Amino acid sequence: QVQLVESGGGLVQAGGSLRLSCAASGRTFSNYAMGWFRQAPGKEREFVAVISWSGDSTYYTDPVKGRFTISRDNAKNTVYLQMNSLKPEDTAVYYCGATMRFATMPAAYDYWGQGTQVTVSS
Repeated sequence: QVQLVESGGGLVQAGGSLRLSCAASGRTFSNYAMGWFRQAPGKEREFVAVISWSGDSTYYTDPVKGRFTISRDNAKNTVYLQMNSLKPEDTAVYYCGATMRFATMPAAYDYWGQGTQVTVSS
């Protein structure tokens, strides 16, 4: 089992920044690729970014490229999502997930956190 706890969400004005954190416990964190997803009201959960177990590889959905950065610190069992130049359309609940594959589909993820709300005002 892997337990994931997100933090760092909040209310921010358009153009602002937030850094989300996802702390992991349980099985060896460095065995897993880690992803961030988001879900807006009435919409399906969508992929945001993924990072490989080593941190050497990352991949982003097009709408966040150049604005969001995913990173990880395996010594701290934590993955981060730095979000800059936030837009109202980034408003959603953000979830981190752990997977044994470098994947963008939610079904590939074995463990999920409870989510953290990000609200961007215009």
